[in-house]
Formats: sequence, C-alpha cells, structure tokens
Amino acid sequence: MRIFIAGAGEVGTHLAKMLSQENHDIILMDSKEERLSSMSSSLEVMPVVGNPTSLKDLEEAGIRKSDLFVSVTPEETANVTACILAHSFGVHKTFARINNYEYLQPKNKELFEKLGISSMIYPEMLAAHEIVSAVERPWTRLYSELFGGALILLGVKIRDNSKIVNKKLYELLSDQKFFHIVAIKRGNETIIPRGTDQIESGDILFFTTTQNYIEDVRLLAGKKNPEVKKVIIMGACQYLPSYIRVKVIELDKEKSYQIAEKVPGNVLIIHGDGRDMDLLIHEGIQDAQAFIALTENSSTNILSCLAAKRFGVYKTVAKIENIDYIPLAESMDIGAVINKKLIAASHIYQFLLDADISNVKCLTFANADVAELVARPNAKITKKQVKDLCLPKDMTLGGLIRNGKPMMINGDTQIQAYDHVVVFCLDTAMRKLEDYFN
Repeated sequence: MRIFIAGAGEVGTHLAKMLSQENHDIILMDSKEERLSSMSSSLEVMPVVGNPTSLKDLEEAGIRKSDLFVSVTPEETANVTACILAHSFGVHKTFARINNYEYLQPKNKELFEKLGISSMIYPEMLAAHEIVSAVERPWTRLYSELFGGALILLGVKIRDNSKIVNKKLYELLSDQKFFHIVAIKRGNETIIPRGTDQIESGDILFFTTTQNYIEDVRLLAGKKNPEVKKVIIMGACQYLPSYIRVKVIELDKEKSYQIAEKVPGNVLIIHGDGRDMDLLIHEGIQDAQAFIALTENSSTNILSCLAAKRFGVYKTVAKIENIDYIPLAESMDIGAVINKKLIAASHIYQFLLDADISNVKCLTFANADVAELVARPNAKITKKQVKDLCLPKDMTLGGLIRNGKPMMINGDTQIQAYDHVVVFCLDTAMRKLEDYFN
C-alpha cells in the first residue's frame, strides 16, 4: 500500500516509523526541511519538502498513486483542505486530524464524506476520555470498552496481596468463566500467556471480561477502589465529570484565564507551578484521590506524579508524549500514561487492515494491540476449535459477541461466521489477523 502522510510532527513521524515496518511505501511531506532531516536513514520513508495544501506539491510528490492519505499537521484547516485535494486526485481513503469536536458529530459525517474525507481524529478528545476512565476506575492501569461496552479490557498491576500471585494460569481455570488473561506485561517484556505461565508480583495483567464481572476481577487482583471526589490537575483538561471537585494549576497566567472561561463551575483555576510542594500542600494535595499532570513536558509530568504519590495520592496520570519515557514511567509506578501519538496511531491503523475491523487500540504499556474483528464466512478462524487452530504464539483470542451475547473464549470454543471477536496480539502479529479472519 502506498501511504501519503502530511505533517512530520510527533504524530506523523511516529506513524511513518510504525507503518514503514509493515512494508508499506511511505511518503512523508512537511513544509519544514529540518523536521524531515531528523528522520532516521534506516527507515524506508521518502521525505518530501512541500505544502500539503498545494496542488503542485501534492502532484509532484506522487499523490495520484497513493492509496491512503493522512494529514496530521498542527493546523486543522490545512488537514481538511489537504484531504479534499487528495480526494480530488483520486485517493480513495483520507484521514484528517482535527481539533473541533463539532466535526465528529454524526449529523456532520455525511457532509465531510461528500467532501472526500473518509475519517477524522481528535486526539485531545480521545486522550480526555482515557483520563476520565483512569479517574473513574483508579484501580486500573487501563480500562477500555470493546464492542460498545459488551466486553471490557482491563489492565491491572498485581501486588503481593493478590490471591493470584505465584499461580499458574491453568490453576485459575475454575474462575475463568468470567475473565480471560490475554497478556502479561513483565518489566519490558509483553507475554501472550499460555496455561503454564505463572503470575508474578509486579506484573501488569490484561483481562477481558464483561460489565457484570468487573468487580470480580478487582477482588481477584486484590485492588482497593477509593471513590474519587477531589482531583488536582497540572495543565488543562476540560472533560472531567461534574460530580468531581477539580483544581487546575496552570503556570501560564494568560492560559489560566482562557481555561477559566471554558470550564464548568466545579473547577477552580489556580495560577501557579504544580511542581511547587508548598503550593500543592496549600491546595490540599493530601486530601486528593487523583493527580493528573498534563503539561507539554514529559519529565515534569513524571516528577510531579511522583511528588503526588509521596503525599499519598492513590491515582496519578501523566501525559507523556516522548514514547521513550513510557518504560521509565512504568518502572517508577506512574499509575496511567496518556500518549496522544499512540492514541492517534491506533485509530489510523485500522485503515490498513483488510479484515472487517471496527477498532484497534495500541496499549501504552505494551508493544501490543487489541483489535475487534468480525469473522467472515469460511474464514480460517471458523474451521476448527480454538485449541486446534494453531494460533501464532504472539496472538490470543480474548472474547466474542455472538447474536448480541458476550462470551469468554476457551480451547473448546469454535468461532462462527459473523462472530465479533476480540484479538490480542503483539505488534509482530497484526498483519496475521487478515489470514485468519478473511
């Protein structure tokens, strides 16, 4: 597939790196040559200096031969315009990064499709949803609703107090009617587990389950569930629930005024430095259940979360845009990590699969993906029971929806045509999904 990416910022560069490993032909365009020159020479990416809203620059870069056009520059207007132009050159699928939630409303979808924009992404809004999930379920490292909430994916860090520490997975078979452990993150390694794998203290376990059994998973993992009533935020987040008391600490005075004009009445804006221990104490950090660091500096966010933990804050959330810092944050026990690049990548990635796929999510703490797929008639996945399918070691099935009913999957399960299936796989296995589901 020939993929044209406009914008060599953090999102565009990360996408180019990820997609170049999938044997796609990648063109990366940016108006600033210095952004392109920072790309590693080992990547199979063709850098092009040009303006994605210029007909001349697009044509000279080979837009007519492209299968997919992705515009992720910082300018929303440029992204929308570039996609319209790409469509006029015959590109069948276009993808625009936006910063206006109104564009995503269902009533406007048909309008943008007529203009030639296949899909749009608002990373800030998606990040906000993840922050809300982290605050509402503070005992999880990850909470994700699959198939509209019929199945749930939970990431949970296991401590010594958990009843499943030092147990092998096959010893949990009597409990597995309500959950399935689809992956284990241990240090820097992600394991697609088998029955003989043993759970260790410090592991992050990824469970699939249903809404009815979320509480059972929490108890099994030995996690507390404090009610979050007070949150302190360093930086800006506009989408927390109204029943939570929120204090936002913003260093930029002008920005603090701008935030104050937009947020609801349950939010108090404080002009100050969130790294100032005296300020945090004065604002009641010791009484807060959650602390969220959303500045543009990853190091500041990590250090601020560590400081909050020293005051006894149960849940910390750090925005970390430098992917190299994510393992560091995990080793320091930062509760949840928000990375807009990975969020954007997961939504764009689904465009590249031929299988009937509705959603792909890149897991922040693991080099892994979870995908929602539909088994097509006569697909390889439907031919045998799961235990006889000889699935690759870097892939496992987490659950399915059949005729609207969620089910866990075990070795005796046989996937049927039109089953909606959750697949968990390492990034090395993503392309293998097509072989099993088409």
